[in-house]
Amino acid sequence: MAEVPITIACGNYDRTQAIRDGRVKVEGCDVNYLPLYPEEIFHRLFKFEEFDVSEMSFSSYIRTIAAGTSAYIGIPAFVSRIFRHSGIYIRKGAGVEKPEDLRGKRIGVPEYQITAVVWMRGMMQHEYGVKPSEIHWRSGGQEEAGRHERTPLKPIPGLDLQPIGDDKTLVGMLRDGELDALFTARAPSSFVNGEPHISLLFPNTRSAEQSYYKKTRLFPIMHLVGIRRALCEKYPWLATSVYKAFCEAKAIAMINLRDVNALMVTLPWLVAETNETAAIMGEDFWKYGIAENMKEIEALTQYIHEQGLADRKVKVEELFHPSTFDISKV
Repeated sequence: MAEVPITIACGNYDRTQAIRDGRVKVEGCDVNYLPLYPEEIFHRLFKFEEFDVSEMSFSSYIRTIAAGTSAYIGIPAFVSRIFRHSGIYIRKGAGVEKPEDLRGKRIGVPEYQITAVVWMRGMMQHEYGVKPSEIHWRSGGQEEAGRHERTPLKPIPGLDLQPIGDDKTLVGMLRDGELDALFTARAPSSFVNGEPHISLLFPNTRSAEQSYYKKTRLFPIMHLVGIRRALCEKYPWLATSVYKAFCEAKAIAMINLRDVNALMVTLPWLVAETNETAAIMGEDFWKYGIAENMKEIEALTQYIHEQGLADRKVKVEELFHPSTFDISKV
């Protein structure tokens, strides 16, 4: 039987590299792998549905499921996840010393719906008691003017959310004192360049994030993988084949983290770092699978509903292809 041609759009991660370079095959498929940055992938995916298999923003995907408009079905390969304490930047002199000081402040976000910001707001509300309604939100391009929400947002009752002008950027507004803080997934250029007006809300992010994990046992999920529904209907075996490939590729990456023959990552104490992480989070600290990540999935669906991004809390069963709930084991 001829192989099914599929295009996969996904980041160039160590955990997906074996699919990109062909060491791991997607059974029954001829793969064209496009290594793109998430912002470009999501823009092209949610607006134009260009890809057969794609990395997806988890929050935007949940919103399309809640609205009944998703052309894709998820598989529990969570290719991007990160603690988000390191994504909260403050303007020095704005009177923000601790999370509770964010009440009443003007905070910029690239998009209100992006998964990183959903997790940050959830953390602020559930760990520090700061509700989204207590903040003045401003959305728009971080570095380039003219960015808008990738999927339309309805007005959220009780929330002050306004787009910035199409001639402004969040980085510029923070520098000029028009914003007090930024919640963002991408480090602002002003912070990278060491400009004196900007700093982190959590300067010791490693300690803060480890404490958060030990308390909550949450390792925030940012992105999952989605497959075009029409393809899954035509090829019922496709979802399992794709999921197996992503699992196999991640397993190779995890082994490589402890390969001392020749370090696979440009980090001299890579093995020590891996061992320290495993001591805190367990050997499989980057878990795939539904049951293995139920706590994070439930938290994110709850936050999205709480924050007014979906009219209802989406059920886990709606998010993933049925075959990925029951994977065969040897």
